[in-house]
Amino acid sequence: MIKELKVPLGDLIFCLSDAIDLISPSIANHHKRVAYIALNLALEMNLPAEERKQLVIASLLHDCGSLSLKDRLEALEFEFQKPHIHAVLGYHLLLQFPPLAPIAPLVLYHHLNWTEYSNSPHREAIPWLSQLLYLADRLDTLIIQQPGGESLPVKGITARIREYRGKMFAPPLVEAFEALAAKEYFWLDLFSPSLQAILAAEAGISAVELDLERLLALTKLFAQLVDFRNHFTATHSSGVAVCAEKIGQLCGFSNRESQMLRVAGYFHDLGKIVVPESILNKPGRLTTSEFSVIKTHPYYTYRLLYPLTDLATINSWAAFHHERLDGKGYPFHHPAGDLSLGSRIVAVADFFTALSEDRPYRPGLSREKLAQLLTERVQDGALDPHLVQLVLEQLNELNPIRQRAQADAGREYDHFMRNACFDSSRFPLPLDLHADESRFVRPFHEIV
Repeated sequence: MIKELKVPLGDLIFCLSDAIDLISPSIANHHKRVAYIALNLALEMNLPAEERKQLVIASLLHDCGSLSLKDRLEALEFEFQKPHIHAVLGYHLLLQFPPLAPIAPLVLYHHLNWTEYSNSPHREAIPWLSQLLYLADRLDTLIIQQPGGESLPVKGITARIREYRGKMFAPPLVEAFEALAAKEYFWLDLFSPSLQAILAAEAGISAVELDLERLLALTKLFAQLVDFRNHFTATHSSGVAVCAEKIGQLCGFSNRESQMLRVAGYFHDLGKIVVPESILNKPGRLTTSEFSVIKTHPYYTYRLLYPLTDLATINSWAAFHHERLDGKGYPFHHPAGDLSLGSRIVAVADFFTALSEDRPYRPGLSREKLAQLLTERVQDGALDPHLVQLVLEQLNELNPIRQRAQADAGREYDHFMRNACFDSSRFPLPLDLHADESRFVRPFHEIV
């Protein structure tokens, strides 16, 4: 019997942070380093523990609105000229999951520099912690530009930050940074293999545990990070999730197990965050090399979720969706004996959804063509014959469930993009903040 799930929120936040950083090797561990810098600045300034925790979480997720490689690399330019679009997108993503809503304003304003902040007539409504996050983020862009790793030109980096004192950066924050920069451990920790453990211990972000209901809500956010990169894929994971859940119910899975299948459906394409948009959105046939890149995504799904030991079963269901019963699938080439019923269900749900939904290069397939292709995948040793037979027998029930879920997800995507575009156009006017966020909207002078 599968035990009741209790997953630490902190572990999921680290997983999400790792996924964002996978977009490019050049930004590996960027979010963790920003979180570490922000945490140590906060400690240097004797900020309360709750503010330190929220600051670390915001730092770990601050670029979650960068839905493309181009956006991520532009955000790493020291004097970024058009920074606020991805911050607004990140704000709206985070607002969808109530436990992360309090950090949304920090993410929203994390590219507002000191001059913009101090001259704003609305600065009392802008969380001052975003200024600290801004300095930490810009500092790591300088670190990334250095080739020396642990042999960083500390004096040069410190001088560069000092140069922008009172312009880009708040003077009290620069003073705190200069005190911190004189301590060797700070620079060594930035490249320590124990960086995540240091953050978890110092910030205390792993104390909150999510039950299955809240896990479902958060994994939907994971799926949106991948699916929202293109309007044609904006609803795919939602379709796979509900189809997997329904097939599980038809197979006799318990309610909890069926919900776990839904979680697996939301997770299954997480690894596609490493695949360039030019490949994901290509309208024609992929080249051999492009298909090789696509084939890496279930591997990255598996490795991103691997540290979450409480999700081991869900991970296998999610990450093995391109394995085949004949052992010729990818990336692990598991034979039928190593593929659980849950893994087989997600594989069928993914293939069924992909055939049924509209794609850039074709509309959703007819019932007849759908049945033909599903049957062919059984005959060539890919999909479970009993599950395919079940899907075809229950098509009149299953397909409307998929259509409703994907229609709802499409409306959510349109609503998300409309709000983000509207708020980007009026930035930096304070946006409507979540009620629980008010404790982080304090005047900057309170920290000095």
